[in-house]
Amino acid sequence: MKAWVFGDNVDTDAIAPGRYMKFGIDEIAKHCFESVKPEFASSVKKGDVLVAGRNFGTGSSREQAAEALKHLGVAALVAESFAGLFYRNAINLGLPAVVCPEAKRIRPGDELRVDYETGKITDVTTGETLSAEPIPAFLMQLIRDGGLLPHLEKRPRTTS
Repeated sequence: MKAWVFGDNVDTDAIAPGRYMKFGIDEIAKHCFESVKPEFASSVKKGDVLVAGRNFGTGSSREQAAEALKHLGVAALVAESFAGLFYRNAINLGLPAVVCPEAKRIRPGDELRVDYETGKITDVTTGETLSAEPIPAFLMQLIRDGGLLPHLEKRPRTTS
C-alpha cells in the first residue's frame, strides 16, 4: 500500500470538485484532487493509502468525496482526524478510515501495512510502527460487507 500524503484541513471540494457533481462517479473521480495534486487521479493505484493531517474531509457533506476515492481504488484513509460527516460517509461506503495521531510521520510513497482492528500501522519503508485508533468490530463488519447498504441487505428480515 503506497502512501499519498496530504496536509491539514483538506476539504471535500478539493477531493471532489463541486463543478463535477452533476456527472457520474466516473467523471467526478477523474477530477479528484485536481486543484492540489493534479496527478493523483491518473496515478493512484488500487490498494494505495491516503494519509492526511487534521480535519480531513472538512466542508460539505458530499458523499461523492469518499466515493471518488473508493472508485479510484484507495484502500484506506489514515489521518490525524477526520471531519465527522466525511468519516461516516467513508465507513458507510466501505472505505476504512483510521485515526492516527502520528500520521504526519508517514512520507509520500512510503509502503504501509494497516491493521484496522488493532490500530497498528507498519511503515515498511522506515520500519516504524505507528499507533492508531482501532476500527470497532461492528464497523469492520460493515466495511467487510462493502458498506452500509450491502450490510443492511445481509441482515435477516423480520416480519411483523
